[in-house]
Amino acid sequence: MIWGTIRRKVSSTQVLGQAWKVRSAASTPRCYRTAPKEALFSGRGFECIQRSSYHVASGSYASKSSRVATSLMQTESFMRFQNRPFSSDGDLVEAVVPFMGESITDGTLATFLKKPGDKVAMDEPIAQIETDKVTIDVVSPEAGVIQKFVAKEGETVEPGVKIAIISKSGEGVEQAAPSETSNQPEPPKEKVSAGKEVPKAEPAPVKEISPKSRAPSSQPPPKHMASEPILPPKDRERRVPMTRLRKRVAIRLKDSQNTFALLTTFNEVDMTNLMKLRSDYKDAFLEKHGVKLGFMSGFVKAAVSALEQLPVVNAVIDGDDIIYRDYVDISIAVGTPKGLVVPVVRNACGMNFAQIEKEINTLAKKAADGSISIDEMAGGTFTISNGGVYGSLLSTPIINPPQSAILGMHSIVNRPMVVGGNVVSRPMMYIALTYDHRLIDGREAVYFLRRIKDVVEDPRRLLLDV
Repeated sequence: MIWGTIRRKVSSTQVLGQAWKVRSAASTPRCYRTAPKEALFSGRGFECIQRSSYHVASGSYASKSSRVATSLMQTESFMRFQNRPFSSDGDLVEAVVPFMGESITDGTLATFLKKPGDKVAMDEPIAQIETDKVTIDVVSPEAGVIQKFVAKEGETVEPGVKIAIISKSGEGVEQAAPSETSNQPEPPKEKVSAGKEVPKAEPAPVKEISPKSRAPSSQPPPKHMASEPILPPKDRERRVPMTRLRKRVAIRLKDSQNTFALLTTFNEVDMTNLMKLRSDYKDAFLEKHGVKLGFMSGFVKAAVSALEQLPVVNAVIDGDDIIYRDYVDISIAVGTPKGLVVPVVRNACGMNFAQIEKEINTLAKKAADGSISIDEMAGGTFTISNGGVYGSLLSTPIINPPQSAILGMHSIVNRPMVVGGNVVSRPMMYIALTYDHRLIDGREAVYFLRRIKDVVEDPRRLLLDV
């Protein structure tokens, strides 16, 4: 059995639905210590949050007479104290930059989603932090009103740094004056003593200037030389800082060019059979699995088959060693308004068409709305980039470090092809493989693309493993 005593100055005898006795303090326990906290007292049939001083006492002492509220609670279980962060007056809380991932030490405060004076709910985003890989929200720890911001947009911030002060009660928050939002400052007003009228300013008389009195300009304007280039005015240019994601992508791509011996080989794929497979079973596939059947799952399965037959393409150079991976994690390049991200489909070798399509759709949605995490983009042994969704006919993709190869898909175009001695129209796609020639020879690269071509043109090979 635990006995607790709460002591607090109050002006009424009813607090949160519980009756409190108001009396003058007499002889009460001695040797107490006080700590300003906000605590959650829980007992049998009672739960109350109080911002007050709590006292732990032993012995006895005589205090001065004062009006206090004393409640003696008995509980069969326990009394729990739950501390929450707040300022010295108990009303202000701080919004801080959250943990951003194991490999990320800082970020850029990209934008504020709120402004001082706005009301916010608990866990509502108030700012966004851009990192090298993802965008992270800073949320309000409590419901209240934003009092002020203590950081500026564009600053580099680290986890734990406070960016905003929030008042839970909304007191002391200064609203922006209307004059602050006006672009044109008001003219200063002259002080006028009581009982005196301000004389109205009369417009100055306009003097007519005779043509003879107009002095000609001293010198004509200088003429540009014929050889001098005329540059566009600076007011037609805009300078915008690069986002951290864009800078990170630029660095990684340039490092890829500087590190790898890049070489690209090409082939073409007849999409007739895969398109027919999709057309025949798309309705049944959607009804059973709840996701549309696309071409990406077919190419992922083809890539898995090719990587299993040519494991060197799935390997990577590490110093003087070659690391062969006995698993296949396929990275899917996704373009977003904020930049290129590459989420990873884990253990693709053990997934069927439906599982691959579901995972790709989930990752693509997260990438589009900026909610994808660092872990969902870490790793990957091989990358597929589909430029065909944007209409690309042919390209040479750049390897995604530290991988050793990347497959590029392109748009499907009907072209005249010779089939059985006859010229017929076929839906064709160019495919490209960019690889690190330090590790992968041209022979392996060509065989890899041939395997992709064979599986896509005849998906029955996946069932027979031939």
